[in-house]
Amino acid sequence: MLFPQQELNNICLISILQKFIRERKSLEVTIQLEPTGRQLELFGPADRHLRLLRQSLGVRITARQSNLIITGTEKDVNKAAEVIDKMQKQLIKHRSLTTTDISAFISRKDSPPSAETSEAITVYSPKKVVEPSTAGQLKYIEVMLANDITFCIGPAGTGKTYLAVAIAVSMLKKKQIRRIVLARPAVEAGEKLGFLPGDIQAKVNPYLRPLFDALEDMIDFAQMKKFIELDIIEIIPLAFMRGRTLNEAAIICDEAQNTSGLQMLMVLTRLGHGSKMIITGDITQIDLDTVRESGMVEAIKILKRIKGIGVVELTQRDIVRHRLVQNVVRAYKKRQRPQKQRT
Repeated sequence: MLFPQQELNNICLISILQKFIRERKSLEVTIQLEPTGRQLELFGPADRHLRLLRQSLGVRITARQSNLIITGTEKDVNKAAEVIDKMQKQLIKHRSLTTTDISAFISRKDSPPSAETSEAITVYSPKKVVEPSTAGQLKYIEVMLANDITFCIGPAGTGKTYLAVAIAVSMLKKKQIRRIVLARPAVEAGEKLGFLPGDIQAKVNPYLRPLFDALEDMIDFAQMKKFIELDIIEIIPLAFMRGRTLNEAAIICDEAQNTSGLQMLMVLTRLGHGSKMIITGDITQIDLDTVRESGMVEAIKILKRIKGIGVVELTQRDIVRHRLVQNVVRAYKKRQRPQKQRT
């Protein structure tokens, strides 16, 4: 027979045990890893990173093909899933992952500051940050920062022009350059500028509009207007660059697949001291007549092995517009293959 005090103690003990069991009730979550082919770096040498997660959060983690299975309490499993997501993003953006990064993710602290190649690109707009969305875009940014001349080819919607403008605006803000020059060749997609109403500025303004759009995203309108009036920012047809030497400038030649060989040579020789040049284009959308080779294609063949000149090719995986844009590009590519085989 139990005394009242013993019975009370037993009831309390049972209640505590029941609470403990409820809290320790296990949860299993399966995480599909990003198809980056970097699982060894994610897991760490001899699975060091996974061991750190297991020990710090008290969870079981099992790797099966491209999946990670996490088992533990609901709170710990959710925390582990959150940390693994941050680990994957760290690898895509920074291309490296350390135990210090993982410890920082676990303790909810920000990872150590790094170079601009891995962070958001700083622009004038306080509410706007520009950062790479794909591994290809990250490589593009790194190549632009590392070289004085960069060629970037890729389909529509991959951010070729937008990221180039972001780098130029960031350099201007940091006073690394004194001006930005944005240029496009005056070759239209089956249309004639000469039939448009107005003077030369009125004719070319609609054609240069995509460059204005990118700028407006990064600089408020009043400041951009001031920069244009002071010639700190120039948005011009390619022909207006002839005879100039551009020192301490970021020069962006957009739609460069539509330049001739002589035009491309003219553009490249505008580069002055302390300047950076970025040449972008989609070599699948060349509007030149079939007799002439694109100046951009020719330049890449001739110059790609010269130190200080970088070449980046973005693909369908780097398209960041509406999801249907990827499908459109893919469908057109499939249609073009049989036509090339027949010719």
